[in-house]
Amino acid sequence: MQEKILRLLDGVYLVCIWAAGLAIAAMSLIVPWGVFARYVLGTGANWPEPVAVLLMITFTFLGAAAGYRAGAHIAVGMLTDRLPPPLRWLCARLVDGLMIAICLFVIVWGGKLSLETMQQTLADLPWMPVGYTYLPLPLGSLLTLVFVIEKMIFGPQNHRAVVVFDHEPAKVTAEAI
Repeated sequence: MQEKILRLLDGVYLVCIWAAGLAIAAMSLIVPWGVFARYVLGTGANWPEPVAVLLMITFTFLGAAAGYRAGAHIAVGMLTDRLPPPLRWLCARLVDGLMIAICLFVIVWGGKLSLETMQQTLADLPWMPVGYTYLPLPLGSLLTLVFVIEKMIFGPQNHRAVVVFDHEPAKVTAEAI
C-alpha cells in the first residue's frame, strides 16, 4: 500500500514540476513579446502582463510544493544541526506543524478569495474571472499540505528515486532541480 501511495505522489510531484516548468517557459516567451509589441511594433498589447502574472503565481505555488517535497526549499540548519537528536526531532515536528497551519490558512483564505472574485473580470482579459488568477494559491497550498503529511508519515522523499508508471526510477535530488 505504501508503494502505491508513494507512486501516486511521485506522479503528483512530476505534474507540479511540469506545470511549473511550462508556466515559467510560457512566461519567458510572453514577457519579451509584450516588450517587443510595445516598443518595436508600437502596438502595446494588454494581455501579456496579466497572463505573465498568472503564470508567475502558478510557477511559484506549484514549484514551491515540488520544492518542498524535493527538499530544495530554504532551510537554515545552523542551529538545529547542533542540537541533540531529541531536540532536533522536536524542531522538525514544530516545523511540520507550522507548515500544516500555514497551508491550511492559505487553502481556506486563498480559496475564499478565489471564490469571492469569480464574478469579477480582469480589465485586460474580460473573458477571464479574477478568481482564476487566485486559484494557484489554494491549489499549491493543498499540494504542499499533501507533501508535508507524506513527509510526516513516510519520511523525507528527497533521497528516494521517483518511480512513475513502470519506467526506470530517476534519482531526484535538490541538485537536480
